[in-house]
Amino acid sequence: MPGKTEIVNAVSEKTDVKKADVQKVIDEALGEMRTALSNGESINLRGFGSFKVTKREARRGRNPRTGEEIDIPEGQRVSFKMSK
Repeated sequence: MPGKTEIVNAVSEKTDVKKADVQKVIDEALGEMRTALSNGESINLRGFGSFKVTKREARRGRNPRTGEEIDIPEGQRVSFKMSK
């Protein structure tokens, strides 16, 4: 599975743009996505997929090591749905 470095290298090679410039663009794009998701907004990238924030209700869980019941607080998570 490629990481950010491999993606930067591939985009740089295919577009003849300097790696530093590609890195800046990717960092800014991911930063904007992070900001939008942290504000509860959804992101739709046509041809790729959509990201949205969903809430998880508080629930009771079990510590797998000790078997002790614990309270898991409510929280948020990002879900992704791939485009068709």
